[in-house]
Amino acid sequence: MIALAIVMACSAAVADDMKTPINPGDVKWGPAPPTFPKGAEVAVLSGDPSKDGLFVIRIKMPSGYKFPAHNHPTDEYVTVISGNVHVGMGDKLDEKKAIELTAGGYVEAPAKMNHYGWVSSPSVVQVQAQGPFGITYVDPDDDPSKK
Repeated sequence: MIALAIVMACSAAVADDMKTPINPGDVKWGPAPPTFPKGAEVAVLSGDPSKDGLFVIRIKMPSGYKFPAHNHPTDEYVTVISGNVHVGMGDKLDEKKAIELTAGGYVEAPAKMNHYGWVSSPSVVQVQAQGPFGITYVDPDDDPSKK
C-alpha cells in the first residue's frame, strides 16, 4: 500500500509538469529562421531554441530542399517523421556519399561535425538538441542569412 501511494504521488507530480500533448494537425508551423535555406518551415514543440536548455523542433521541407554542409555547437538528434531525407557527413554536399532515411529513420550529429543533406520528397524531421541553436556553414557563402 505504501508503494502504491508513493507511485500515485509521483504520477500526480509528473502529470502537473506535463506539457499539453499535441497531434500532428495541431502543430503550429512558421517560417524557418534566416539561417535556413528558403522554403523550410519550423515548429517549436518544446523548449526555446534561442536559450540554454533542451529543445525539440520540427522542420518541414519541400521536395528538392537542400541544406549545405554545416555544423552545430551542440549534438543534434534527428528523427525523420515523413518523407525521404538524404544525409551525409563531410565538408561539401555530395549526393553519392549520402544515406537515404525514411519515416522512422534517425541520425545523430555530434557537435561541430560537418554534415549536409537534401530531401527527395516533401519531408518533416524532428530535431532535439541543447540550445542555444546555431548553424555554422562550412562555406560562409552558403549562409542564407548573409545574402
